Amino acid sequence: MIVADAGDVLSGLPALPKRSSTAEYAADELRRQIADGKLPPGTRLREESVSEAFGISRNTVREAFRLLAHEQLVEHELHRGVHVRTLSADDVRDLYATRRLVQPLGVDTAIADPERLAALRERVDEAVAAVAREDWHTVGTADIDFHRVLVAGCRSTHIIAMFERVLAELRLAFLQLPDRRDLHLPYVERNRRIADLLASGDRDGALAELRDYLDTAERHILGVLTAESEG
Repeated sequence: MIVADAGDVLSGLPALPKRSSTAEYAADELRRQIADGKLPPGTRLREESVSEAFGISRNTVREAFRLLAHEQLVEHELHRGVHVRTLSADDVRDLYATRRLVQPLGVDTAIADPERLAALRERVDEAVAAVAREDWHTVGTADIDFHRVLVAGCRSTHIIAMFERVLAELRLAFLQLPDRRDLHLPYVERNRRIADLLASGDRDGALAELRDYLDTAERHILGVLTAESEG
């Protein structure tokens, strides 16, 4: 269902640099807006609005849309135009299968990197502070950032770039769930436990906690999406 237009969100952004890869810069910015939850599922992306917001041609906008469609973040439908994608249960299963493969790669480097451990703790503290304010959007952002920091420890630019696309899709799944408190609150403590296990050098414990976190989160999201579709 089309829920909004992206024009208001994008109107305050700076024009993008004039260069041959401007479409990639536009796609990057739109991806960040999706990952930050500012362009929720169903948001219509009008060529003219994006073109005016970024100060780029509509041909360049169309190329940016093609890049995002390739990443499965947007869809083009006849008579409806381009809109931010709404995920299915199968999409969620695929996301979590990918997370199980990728996220353990950052565990070993996180254990050996005090700065990364500190960054993980900062994300937990941000989430705890947001819980106190009942700012569930920020809690979700801190959760995503926690796992972004963890994966970045693998130091592979290709894996990090791929995981950014996974995180953007994951935010779409989050935004489809009606109860943000129920979605995010249980995982603040789970992230704290992962950070504590990493800080203590308990690799096996951290991996086991991460696997259980991902299994639990997948069941949680699928359960809500299934109930919503049947309701």
